[in-house]
Amino acid sequence: MALSYKARRRLSLLILLVGLPAYVVVAVTLVNWIDRPSPLVELVVYVVLGIVWILPLRAVFRGVGQADPEAGEDDRD
Repeated sequence: MALSYKARRRLSLLILLVGLPAYVVVAVTLVNWIDRPSPLVELVVYVVLGIVWILPLRAVFRGVGQADPEAGEDDRD
């Protein structure tokens, strides 16, 4: 079932305000758990983890910054 524009917008806000900070804490904990590797390895781990979190959520964020496609012409302001 496809999410409506409003539902995707609300879900994306929830993900950014709650999910992303939690994911950052998990990523930092993971890097600290492997005993602070060299700065280059640490950078690669953070870059990979920074890309991986968005892949399953692409559909939620797609088009959220655009005007509501279901709104009438006079409601788009």
